[in-house]
Amino acid sequence: MTFSLVARDADGQTFGVATASKYLAVGASVTAVAAGVGALATQASTNVTYRERGLRSLRAGLTAGRTVDLLVEGDPERERRQVAVLAATGRPATFTGQHCGAVAGEVVGDDCVAVGNLLVGQGVLDAMVAAFEATPGTLAERLLAGLAAGDAAGGDRRGRQSAALLVASGEGQLHLRSPGRVDLRVDDDPEPIPALARALRVHAVLVAEPDPATAVPLVGSVVRELDRHLRALGRADGPLPLRLAAWAEDENLEHLLLPHAVDRLLRAELRRHAAAQGVPATV
Repeated sequence: MTFSLVARDADGQTFGVATASKYLAVGASVTAVAAGVGALATQASTNVTYRERGLRSLRAGLTAGRTVDLLVEGDPERERRQVAVLAATGRPATFTGQHCGAVAGEVVGDDCVAVGNLLVGQGVLDAMVAAFEATPGTLAERLLAGLAAGDAAGGDRRGRQSAALLVASGEGQLHLRSPGRVDLRVDDDPEPIPALARALRVHAVLVAEPDPATAVPLVGSVVRELDRHLRALGRADGPLPLRLAAWAEDENLEHLLLPHAVDRLLRAELRRHAAAQGVPATV
């Protein structure tokens, strides 16, 4: 009752899963990713033990195909299971039981595999792989593009409720603000994939580094613009750099602060917040 896309980046170290369903909190049970190791999705009549067992198999160096075999062997409910596995090398592997419902199956790409059940049609899976392979950007952005394409093609025939995106990079121990890890969920929403897209946009800003090369000096019209926006947001008192810093800290954007200049992403976020108060970006 779910459609998912499992993929790896060209670096062979970054893996991810995007999933959506007419079911509460699909991200709580379907996705499993290990940086530098692989990823999998377990769905239909989901067996959550597949997640840790599958990653343990991949960590031991087994192929995706052998991992799938080990997961379904001895499972008395395997004909109601669907699983997709992608290792660090080699082709993806899948299993779709005979009792996963109408329009259930998979489409395999070079570095990705789309799986689904109770779909509107096979075109859902075709659209997911095509969009993933045609979209530039980070693995998270490409996965989201694939998920959105599957949704646009009809997705889960019962409707929409939840979606999730999980990505991990093989960069070792990752701090909370690392761009190498994305873990976003929309658990109960009538339009979960657009909500997931908004969350990914916010995440990208929260993990970005300031770029002095594209920053704008705090002079002239830039100061007047920032002052107008900060006043609209209740930041009217004190020197502008201090007001900007206080606002940025409240929005968890202090990492984008620069001396004597405003980072383009920080400026864009300030404009966006001011626009929500009816203040235009420029006058």
